Amino acid sequence: MKRAVFVCVFLLLPIFSFAQGQSVREFPPSVVKTSPQCGEIGVDAAATKQISVTFSKDMLDRSWSWGQVSADSFPKIIGQPRYIDPKTCVVDVELEPGKTYVVWINTGKLTNFKDTDGKPAIPYLLVFQTK
Repeated sequence: MKRAVFVCVFLLLPIFSFAQGQSVREFPPSVVKTSPQCGEIGVDAAATKQISVTFSKDMLDRSWSWGQVSADSFPKIIGQPRYIDPKTCVVDVELEPGKTYVVWINTGKLTNFKDTDGKPAIPYLLVFQTK
């Protein structure tokens, strides 16, 4: 049996100095949780109907950037993404078995995941594989 190794990328661009007196509000939002989890192997394609991403801060409603690496590795999206609470955005999907999916949550160019102050989230690469 072959095993796949996936690396989850959490980019800190630009690099921020951690000076005294800075508050959480001054920093951009970051991804704190996804479902499926980054690096997960054996995701049930038939049972998984949504991809969700949860951020460290409250986000702007109706503002998101689900980015592609390639059309082949991007899930089929059904309908429109939506926020189910101030920090969590979900999108309905149809997944295929035996496939590796790669989804950018924001990119260098696509920056519509923003907090309520308008700061774009740090780009995050979500990679998972269905069984």
